[in-house]
Amino acid sequence: MGKFVASKTMKLMIQKGMKIVGSHVLVLGFTFKENCPDTRNTKVIDVVRELEAFGVNVDVYDPYAMKEKVKKEYALTLLDQQPNILPYDAIIVAVAHEVFKTIDFKAIHEQGKVVFDTKALVEREWVDGRL
Repeated sequence: MGKFVASKTMKLMIQKGMKIVGSHVLVLGFTFKENCPDTRNTKVIDVVRELEAFGVNVDVYDPYAMKEKVKKEYALTLLDQQPNILPYDAIIVAVAHEVFKTIDFKAIHEQGKVVFDTKALVEREWVDGRL
């Protein structure tokens, strides 16, 4: 899944005329499943590492994951709070946390950003790609 999601996101960015190396991608969610803190067996780390291999700057936000545990087990620093999403070139919804439903994906899409939804959380008309 990681390689597919990263590659598909990169293709969508290229189609929109965005550069890949040095771009900024926000991954929403890191836990194994929605609305819980369990990060065991998470596949999101594969997405993050694939994006990094493309030369992308990756930020990950997950309000449920235990930040210190993620840093220790995956050598990944999670954002402390939900960032302003508009400066990012692409947003990947990796986990369908309830809190992510409040994000204005319509505005993000209208700004020309890439939205890739792996969990069918976002209305179809506001995403560029989904699983």
